[in-house]
Amino acid sequence: MLSAFISAFRTPDLRKKILFTLMIIALYRLGAQMPSPGIDYAAVQSCLNAAPDDGSGVFGLLNMFTGGALLQLSVFALGVMPYITASIIMQLLTVVIPRLEQLRKEGQPGQVKITQYTRYLTLGLALLQASGYIALARSGILFNTECPTPILPDLSVGEVGAPYWLSVVTVVAAMVAGTAIIMWFGEQITEHGVGNGMSLLIFASIAAQMPGQFWGLQQSEGWFMFVAIFAVAIAIMVAVVFIEQSQRRVPVQYAKKMIGRRSYGGTSTYIPIKVNQAGIIPVIFGSSLLYIPTLFLQLNQGTDSAWTQFVDRYLINQGSWVYILTYALLIIFFTYFYVSITFKVDDIAENMKKAGGFIPGVRPGKPTATYLQRVLSRLTFPGSLYLATISILPNLAIIAFGNQQLFAQFPLGGTSVLIMVGVGLESVKQIESQLMQRHYEGFLR
Repeated sequence: MLSAFISAFRTPDLRKKILFTLMIIALYRLGAQMPSPGIDYAAVQSCLNAAPDDGSGVFGLLNMFTGGALLQLSVFALGVMPYITASIIMQLLTVVIPRLEQLRKEGQPGQVKITQYTRYLTLGLALLQASGYIALARSGILFNTECPTPILPDLSVGEVGAPYWLSVVTVVAAMVAGTAIIMWFGEQITEHGVGNGMSLLIFASIAAQMPGQFWGLQQSEGWFMFVAIFAVAIAIMVAVVFIEQSQRRVPVQYAKKMIGRRSYGGTSTYIPIKVNQAGIIPVIFGSSLLYIPTLFLQLNQGTDSAWTQFVDRYLINQGSWVYILTYALLIIFFTYFYVSITFKVDDIAENMKKAGGFIPGVRPGKPTATYLQRVLSRLTFPGSLYLATISILPNLAIIAFGNQQLFAQFPLGGTSVLIMVGVGLESVKQIESQLMQRHYEGFLR
């Protein structure tokens, strides 16, 4: 792998793409540290210092996706989450809205229109999220504590300075503009850099928090626990790489066609069906739903009803077996749901039939769709169990060691490991494919 990276930097075109990608990532991290105009940065820091450092806040997952920018209320506080949410919504709407389904089947022109709709939806979601985060930050819910000083100056009549409503509008506008810039960054990386832009920005956000988590772990637990957790994390990453690379290759044979005097077709290929066909999306869905009870409890502080006690005991406590089983079942459900709407076995069977392709031993048409559905269902089951197991590993560790803060400092599994490994593998594959295109010598030298 080291020789491949050296060869990549020796290739002028590929070196420019890699350096361009690194430059965009550096600009993204710079924007994540810039405070939004109108925010009292000292007040935000006092809120963070007063908040409990257990990693179990309502917005812990979102803060991880932004690289810590959300709780800092920076210009890039929203991160890539509005774009990811908009993309998922557009994928789901494509199934239920015939117009979007028609655009998807039109190829490149239709995809351009869907991308445009996704951008508009991203800005709308960013406007709503920015307004909500500012309101939650003022009340202290965002920081999971009551802030000693207000983050936005609430000026009285006659005081010098901008009115309160103008400060709110300025902060919201800055965050929405930051989301638009992040969206542009991701598209520029995808077009002129290496890898998928949005995925690399998420990767950079998660990786940016790793040094601080390592240092905090060593300072609080010592070298023995640090080395032990690091070794377990490496083992988990190796297992994730192994399963992410696993796939079932369904053989496909294409019949020969005579067009004029030439013979076309007659080739053999395969349909790759991954064990983890759904990717990271089921984990995001399951985590988002489990944060709803937490948010409900935060909004109903002071009440002592039976429902709030149940939520506090079983749906908030990450070491509760009810929480763990609910989380695992949600991931399994969303894995089957997402695979069913993204992997269209009927469309694949129809396209194979039109192109003269068939699976050996299976009749074209409906029998092919039935066969693919059976193979997909058998692979989705272990894939869903794999996602659920990786996601609940930190929760099982909390039960085993009884220390929630310890395993909040370094992510043993779950979303962070899945994203980092998946994005890393995809980026390395793209670099290797571009190296093969540039260094291919052929049979004649």
